[in-house]
Amino acid sequence: MTHALVIGGGIAGPVTAMALRRAGIEATVHEAHPTGADHLGAFLVLFANGLAALRAVGADEPVLACSFAADTVEFLGPTGARLGARPLTGAGDDGLSPRTLQRAALYRALRDEAVRRGVRVAYGKRLVDATTGPDGVVAYFADGTRAEGDVLIGADGIHSRTRTLLDPAAPPPRHTGQLTVCGRTHDAAHAVPDRTYRMVYGQRAFFGCTSAPDGSTYWFANIPAPEQPRAALAAISPAGWRERVLAAFAGDHTPVTELVSATGDAVVGVNAYDIPTLPVWHGDRAVLVGDAVHATAPNAAQGASMAIEDGVVLARCLRDLPGPAEAFAAYERLRRERVERVVALSAAMAERVATPPEQPRIPAASDGADDWLTSYRVEWDARAG
Repeated sequence: MTHALVIGGGIAGPVTAMALRRAGIEATVHEAHPTGADHLGAFLVLFANGLAALRAVGADEPVLACSFAADTVEFLGPTGARLGARPLTGAGDDGLSPRTLQRAALYRALRDEAVRRGVRVAYGKRLVDATTGPDGVVAYFADGTRAEGDVLIGADGIHSRTRTLLDPAAPPPRHTGQLTVCGRTHDAAHAVPDRTYRMVYGQRAFFGCTSAPDGSTYWFANIPAPEQPRAALAAISPAGWRERVLAAFAGDHTPVTELVSATGDAVVGVNAYDIPTLPVWHGDRAVLVGDAVHATAPNAAQGASMAIEDGVVLARCLRDLPGPAEAFAAYERLRRERVERVVALSAAMAERVATPPEQPRIPAASDGADDWLTSYRVEWDARAG
């Protein structure tokens, strides 16, 4: 193993490339977009498990530098009444508080750190085909170019081309019955308490928000809705997304209206999908990581952390096992049960997007039941397999 072709430059791709380089394997990241896939308005959360996986390969500092922490989650009902609060950290989280940051900032931090370490990133490389043989793999791109390597790693997201090349019969992503809208505002008078996520159970939808040290407030809304065509989503303006969120929370007495009304153009909405299980994770020379193999609904906020874990685990397997086929089988064995459990958890949360006002769900205090999720650690120095 001397060189890996990594398809996708979002989250899983650069992390995998950095972990491979740490394991002594060179990698080139091939990104379909001409300058990277940055999305205005969207943000995400990294929990302790994702942060620890970055730390395992020494890549956590750039991400910590462009994010902010929260330690507590507070819940409101549709009347604005406080239902309760609990810690966001578990017993085994090693003091790693969840960190919030813009998706674009995470992409940039990971790509810049990968490049600083010597990883080459090639832009405008949309994968269209790949062929494999006993000695390696050849990737073919839409611009007419090709690249050769020992293995192909598909980190190309929920609509992965690598996945369909590996298994043309692979099940498509499943719509979770909701739209997710993310926004950011500097102008709202409503501020969330420091280091806190405020979650709102509306009569028809679910809302969450947190405030950064600079005074800006990040918010999201999960709204029950059928799947929308891509062209229809792209045609919705920021004002249209604001109107959709305001309509979903009309009649509630919560901070939602104030925050959404104060938001400008930094708002974006997407269909929410997941992949409950995928029969084929790999071939002899190609393998999937991140959303390409186990996309999760956004409700558990674990998609980015799972992708980061994948990249580090895969690199360990390729480092320690005699060939790609053995390494990929070990990677699947180490990851499948955990990620499918996370997908199922997030899907169950998506089914409870809204709470009738007469039956508010008061979350229990943290009792360690979720430690399996955030206390997971990738032991870089331990032998894989």
